Amino acid sequence: MTPTDTPDPLSSAAPPSAPAMLALHQTALGGPEVLRLTELPRPAPGPGQILVAVHAAGLNPTDFKHRALSIFLPPPPLILGWDVSGTVVGTGPGVTLFQPGDEVFGMLPYPSGAGSHAEYVTGPTRAFVAKPTGIDHIQAAALPLAALTAWQALVETAGLRAGQRVLIHAAAGGVGHLAVQIAKERGAHVTGTASAPKHAFLRELGADACIEHRTEDFTDTEERYDVVLDTLGGQTATRSVGVLRPGGILVSLVPGAEDTLAAAEKAQVRALTLIVEHDQAGMRAIADLVARGRLRAHVSATFPLAEGARAHVLGETGRTTGKLVITVR
Repeated sequence: MTPTDTPDPLSSAAPPSAPAMLALHQTALGGPEVLRLTELPRPAPGPGQILVAVHAAGLNPTDFKHRALSIFLPPPPLILGWDVSGTVVGTGPGVTLFQPGDEVFGMLPYPSGAGSHAEYVTGPTRAFVAKPTGIDHIQAAALPLAALTAWQALVETAGLRAGQRVLIHAAAGGVGHLAVQIAKERGAHVTGTASAPKHAFLRELGADACIEHRTEDFTDTEERYDVVLDTLGGQTATRSVGVLRPGGILVSLVPGAEDTLAAAEKAQVRALTLIVEHDQAGMRAIADLVARGRLRAHVSATFPLAEGARAHVLGETGRTTGKLVITVR
């Protein structure tokens, strides 16, 4: 892919004379081939915003979905990406928390704040926190959306506490492998579903039990869980109701079907669907876990910005362990 000089109609906030940047840009919905490395005007921070020089940006399944389908975002042109780690290079009016030179990481407001798959991005000051000194930008960029999702699901929604038992579906994936670590930090007993070759990885993260999702039926057990974190949806969500204790909670990251809600009501459990929100308090909690050595993202591969389409191809296989990250600087 080669840079083009095509201006971005979405960047009307930047004056025509604004400095340029490169971004992974799309002008149509479709497969990874719609992504093009494009020269666009650099954004300028507005009130309460910071301008971040992106060092690395995480990739998440929601990026693949929004590249192909018009879900929460308007039709293209688009720059995707919600995870970001980088250096503050500018501040808008009213910003007091950061100044140029600060290293930060965070999640841009989901879904409307996408744009981190570029050399520069703007975002609300309070979407960011200081990057922990013990990790690099690649590690930091892998964390925000997935870790916030796990934190908001397990801690804030389910109220997971010590001694409870939790089942995490797709536990070796982006959200899943961070959820395992967060659940263990909360003192829970953790069971994760994953293919057999990934079980050793889950054990290293602290999982107490593993289920081979291709050959074992996770419902074929006397085990009853207080919390199920469902990253898959569909029948996995509906069948998960049956392994919850009365009063337990199913937190799904995929909108639930009517039969899931009906099954939950009959079983006297709760079934909720979570959409992650940017949250500075949550990011501070994540940064604290990282600083204390209790949370670490597993990065299975990195791709330079110019090869972002290849990252999408790999990510859409659904076989990635941990996270993929796009490197910018």
